Amino acid sequence: MKYKQLTEGDRYTIAALKRQGLSFTDIEKDINKDRSTIYREINRNSCWHQDSSYRPIKAQRLTKARRSRSSRNQHFTQKDYAIVRRLLHKQWSPEQISGHLKQQGVRCFSHVTIYRYIWRDKKNGGKLWKQLRCANKRRCKRYKAYDSRGRLADKRNIADRPAEVETRETQGHWEIDTVMGKGSKHCIVTLVERKTGYTLIGQFNDRTTKSTNKRTIQLMKKMPNHFKTITSDNGTEFHQYKKVEKATNCPYYFANPHHSWERGTNENTNGLIRQYLRKGTSMEGLTQQRCNTIAAKLNTRPRKRLGYKTPEECFNK
Repeated sequence: MKYKQLTEGDRYTIAALKRQGLSFTDIEKDINKDRSTIYREINRNSCWHQDSSYRPIKAQRLTKARRSRSSRNQHFTQKDYAIVRRLLHKQWSPEQISGHLKQQGVRCFSHVTIYRYIWRDKKNGGKLWKQLRCANKRRCKRYKAYDSRGRLADKRNIADRPAEVETRETQGHWEIDTVMGKGSKHCIVTLVERKTGYTLIGQFNDRTTKSTNKRTIQLMKKMPNHFKTITSDNGTEFHQYKKVEKATNCPYYFANPHHSWERGTNENTNGLIRQYLRKGTSMEGLTQQRCNTIAAKLNTRPRKRLGYKTPEECFNK
């Protein structure tokens, strides 16, 4: 039976037949509606808080109220979508856009609606889909492999960090990593504050301990008194970490080898940076000014875990 919505007249007929004691099957035959439709109508619109009776006037009013609240009746205009396009061009994700607009009290899209809009745009030849982040990663398991990295004496293990680092209750605890390009030795060092996600990016021309330390110290000294601890992986570029500790008075801690999830904040941020510095491309022409621009974009982008506030807002508080 083809589905058709119940009219106000149908509701009066249902109420009259129900008072006569007819079953759902008998009512179905009289009004030519499916029995499940009649059952759902009575179950949904009866006055349960009173005498459990079905009243057509009340049922019609409840139906109209639901339709007025339904998202299917929201028709977004091109002016509404212009806001979405502007934020997509800032490389915000659909979920970030939706959460930010809701927080600002602006007429709100769901992230699903935004994705549908992007795919419609792509089907029509648009380029909005290129603003989405892509992270196609290949992972290689190294079970029982010998760990040749980070064989350093006296290094502090991540298990020895203060408990407040793990809980993210206080600011000042950072994670550090380097990101390589392809075809040259040029690379970047990233510093991410664990509680707020605030990011610093430094550029240097070779992935040596000397260059890494020099750029790291420069970044840290621009923000004195904001560093309590740093956690890194076991890469050889961090082997002279004691020089950074001496210059900044900030202790280093090292994650366990092949346990990238122990520095999840930094790994996630590196994935966000890859939106601007694509995998498989060279960093030879990259400048510190460009790194600062990328960091500023990330720091002014709302984050779900921060209640759709930006890292910059939370860090400055």
